[in-house]
Amino acid sequence: MASPKVVTITQDNFQSEVLQSKTPILLDFWAVWCGPCRVVAPVLDELAEELDGKLRIGKVNVDENQELAMQFRVSSIPTFVLFKDGQMVDQTRGAVPKAAFKQFLAPHVA
Repeated sequence: MASPKVVTITQDNFQSEVLQSKTPILLDFWAVWCGPCRVVAPVLDELAEELDGKLRIGKVNVDENQELAMQFRVSSIPTFVLFKDGQMVDQTRGAVPKAAFKQFLAPHVA
């Protein structure tokens, strides 16, 4: 079951949900047909719950939001892009374990 704390990001709400977010937000660029994306989804749900108030997690369906995928040069999925204070601060790719996500996020999440 997907966490209610994970938000769906589209071209229409990108400005308000990502660029104007007061909290760092990790975007998951994914697609329905992507096996590794399905593998990592429960990990992202757990992180959304554990880091509630410190980090937001948003999902960008690349098939439905090709403009955003092109804007951030997403060439393979899953790709994860971290925004803080409206700016892209880091990026990583691939289905990685929870510990690797925590290590990736640590420098940016209080």
